[in-house]
Amino acid sequence: MTPEEEDINRQPVVEMEISSLQLTGSPRLAGADMVHVEAMAAVQQELPPILVHRATMRVIDGAHRVRAALRRGETTIAGRFFEGPEDEAFVLSVWLNVAHGLPLALADRKHAAERIAVTHPQWSDRRVAAVTGISPGTVADIRRRVAGASAPESSRIGQDGRVRPLDCSAGRLLAGQLMTENPHLSLRQVAKAASISPETARDVRNRLLSGAELVPSRRGRDAGQRTAEGAGPDRQPLNLVRSIGRQEPVIDRAVVIKRLMSDPALRYTDTGRNLLRLLSLHSHWANEWETIVDNVPAHCTGVVADLARQFAELWADFATRVPEHRLAS
Repeated sequence: MTPEEEDINRQPVVEMEISSLQLTGSPRLAGADMVHVEAMAAVQQELPPILVHRATMRVIDGAHRVRAALRRGETTIAGRFFEGPEDEAFVLSVWLNVAHGLPLALADRKHAAERIAVTHPQWSDRRVAAVTGISPGTVADIRRRVAGASAPESSRIGQDGRVRPLDCSAGRLLAGQLMTENPHLSLRQVAKAASISPETARDVRNRLLSGAELVPSRRGRDAGQRTAEGAGPDRQPLNLVRSIGRQEPVIDRAVVIKRLMSDPALRYTDTGRNLLRLLSLHSHWANEWETIVDNVPAHCTGVVADLARQFAELWADFATRVPEHRLAS
């Protein structure tokens, strides 16, 4: 469970009159999926609480649940209130509908990214991408296309909440100087001293080793950024997409997990929700493994590696026992 979900779940659950709720303003351009509504209406268990923006009474998360409750003939529904501004309520609505539940269509996510790029111009492409479930490159294209979505010239706020400069030229040059003068400095030490990210520091190191310019040209800026994210010439990122047998590709995990999240048999049971949280956690952070690996404190590496191995063994045992349990039942 993410910190945002924990904050939401700490809010008290109250009974709300369905007639007082607003179902407008949803990030779903095509409106409700009535097949999904019927599936939820048929579920015997009580549906999870919805989330409502108190100031406008607009449903942030749970519009399908509201329609399912109406289909059952109910007049009230359990829910929690969100107290923030409308722009934040929309961001939360998009993020929750991307993270779980019936997945938003690609057109919905792109349209949401356009709105967020305008209302949150200080956010980095990665941060908008994390909320909307599209790639940072697509967000960058949207930002360039949408009028009025230009960000502050000097810096943006990243996914981790840190403020980083848009132009890292000076930081790159300083990092190159530090690495040349003291090659034993770690990437984290160089990044901190030069006020750049560890990924950018890694790119500077790769460029030093290859003899390339420390500051990528404008034409090669996109390729340089991809290198800075962990795909440098002397190091390949962790391979999280593997093949089975004769180069048969594995189905996109994110797509599979989103489909599972729309399954009422999983979403509306405690054990099902716990399983979905575990699966979505891995999917959500799949693109961040390189950064996580490089930022494990040296004094914790042994313990973290041991825990990772233990959890890997648990998942392997789980993968073995699930088919056995299905056959036995």
